[in-house]
Amino acid sequence: MPRSLKECKNCLQQFESHYSYCPYCGQKADDQLTLSVLFNNTLSNYFSVDARFFKSFIPLMFKPGYLAKQFVEGRRLLYLHPAQMYLFISIVFFFLFSFISREQAETIDNDLRKNIERSHAYQDSLKQKKQDSIAHQEFSKTVKSHLADLDLNQEEMQTLDSVITKDRKYSSSLFDMDFGQAEVDSMITAGNSDQEIYNFMGMKPDAGFFTKRAYHQALKFFKNKSGGSILQAFYDSVPLAMFILLPIFALILKVFYYRKGRFAHHLVFSFYFFAFLFMVFSMLVIVDLIWPNFPGGIIFLIMLSTFFYLFLGMKRFYGQGYILTFIKSNVVSFLFLSFVIPFAAVIMGLMAFLFY
Repeated sequence: MPRSLKECKNCLQQFESHYSYCPYCGQKADDQLTLSVLFNNTLSNYFSVDARFFKSFIPLMFKPGYLAKQFVEGRRLLYLHPAQMYLFISIVFFFLFSFISREQAETIDNDLRKNIERSHAYQDSLKQKKQDSIAHQEFSKTVKSHLADLDLNQEEMQTLDSVITKDRKYSSSLFDMDFGQAEVDSMITAGNSDQEIYNFMGMKPDAGFFTKRAYHQALKFFKNKSGGSILQAFYDSVPLAMFILLPIFALILKVFYYRKGRFAHHLVFSFYFFAFLFMVFSMLVIVDLIWPNFPGGIIFLIMLSTFFYLFLGMKRFYGQGYILTFIKSNVVSFLFLSFVIPFAAVIMGLMAFLFY
């Protein structure tokens, strides 16, 4: 009796038709593309939310360095892959943080609109005072021209002249700039071209890239009246900054433990450590959303515990003594907080400047 064969659509290998899965590549034999299959594949391929995550959660939070050590030693299917763990938890964090960032952006926009309205009202009052001053000067000229017709003695004329010529100047040095916000708003309302507004603002024709970009962002700010979008652009650049920070952190570990494995080993430790940090941050965001007045002292202690977590994790993963590990963990933390994070902040600021 001849065998009934089926061809795999993925690897084009033939196998017996009674097999539910291809024995060569593992794809399902009769894999119909439905919404359910597409959705499940997305979760499986990109998030890998399965039993391994829940099995990895407790060691991640309460056994510093354990998951990294297990992965490096070859036990790589029992727990969630470090990169997948980091990716999933970071996505959860940024999703939760979006609620806070959106509220902060709205608060900034509302405060900005109020300040702009007060600024316009103040400038209008200055213009009115300037008009009153002009009218007063015209009046004083008229009065002075008729002083001779009045039957006044010398002392009375001096007194009247001092009252008329009394200083009525109003300082507007606060607005002695190349351009004013009210003028730019008027040009925007009138429909002037961007180039005309740039010229009014003082941008030179031979301005460099960053100068042109600065004027472009300033005009965009005047048009949108949205300071919150700048903050949101800063927050949106955080994932990219973290993508830069993580390998730099692993490189610092490599410098201090250059005989303790390859760079990939230190990167595994960094993935799990940053996943722990994002999990802590996610919990703090949840607490802030539920309890906005959560005691700051407790938050400080929670943040401080991350340094002890790093110390214990390095002790378990690298296997050195407590004193030496304590010194190295503090130096690593100092370098990371003093140099690496400020560098990342500059990157985020630059990203917000260029792309907000």
